[in-house]
Amino acid sequence: MTVIVPRQDYRKDKVAAVVPVMEESLSQALEGIETSHSSRSDAVMESLNVALVRTVADPGSFMLETWESWRLAMQVHSAVFAATNAPDRETITCRIRHEERHLATTGPQPYLSAHTWIDAFYLAVICRDTAGLDMLTRIPVSLLRAFGGRLDEYAYAWVETLQSFWLRRDDLRAHLVRAVNLCVPDQARTLDGDEMAKLCRPPIMMLHRFLRRDITGFNESLADALRQHKDYWTADEDRKVVIHGVVAIGPLAIACLAKANGLPVEVESGHLPEALLHFAWRGETDAQPGSDAGVLE
Repeated sequence: MTVIVPRQDYRKDKVAAVVPVMEESLSQALEGIETSHSSRSDAVMESLNVALVRTVADPGSFMLETWESWRLAMQVHSAVFAATNAPDRETITCRIRHEERHLATTGPQPYLSAHTWIDAFYLAVICRDTAGLDMLTRIPVSLLRAFGGRLDEYAYAWVETLQSFWLRRDDLRAHLVRAVNLCVPDQARTLDGDEMAKLCRPPIMMLHRFLRRDITGFNESLADALRQHKDYWTADEDRKVVIHGVVAIGPLAIACLAKANGLPVEVESGHLPEALLHFAWRGETDAQPGSDAGVLE
């Protein structure tokens, strides 16, 4: 039986009014993305925000403009990391918004943290970009530590878990156990315990259920993840207006992994855009068939 988790209400008319302004800001950031670190940092933040804002009025992500915004966010996130892991080259070429961009390579930067890497991984999974996942999962965790300063240790354990999963390494379960043990409120140092418990931990538990091929447990953990996502982003008036509450990106990504690997997804929610989950835009993507590492549709 399908479980339905409703999404909180948003003022669609009010949100729609800011889309042109956000798109213009994003376009300006993309103009400088080849050489400017501030532009890259802005593009990372603004590309994801535009995708989320467009999903307010299009909860299923059925409109081409919405899909294009998610793909652009994926392209930007992948590009900035690709530019960090090519020390023998002066530039790398990435396709962003239907254009070839030549990004100057760089070393550690504050905006390239483990948290940003996790978002990049999630977006690549949602957009089924296997080539991007191959690239991301070969970025050393030591570089992520240098990029983003001091973060909660769970973030690095979760990165190692996702890398091991995608590359089919034998140490996957060891990293997963470590991520589970570290992603608890009493281990929080830079995040608050509520964010750790309700936003960070649920995707980890979903992957645990997925690896066990526990269909019932996986769907229960997905529904729980969406409820906790909603609880977190509706806890007070300040959170209710934050655009990051629109889509549960982590749970969506793990659900996409599960679906691509044969586990039925029996949960519906506005936090889980249907067209993204089911990859309805297959054929309308620049995603490339990667290696035989992980499995996507």
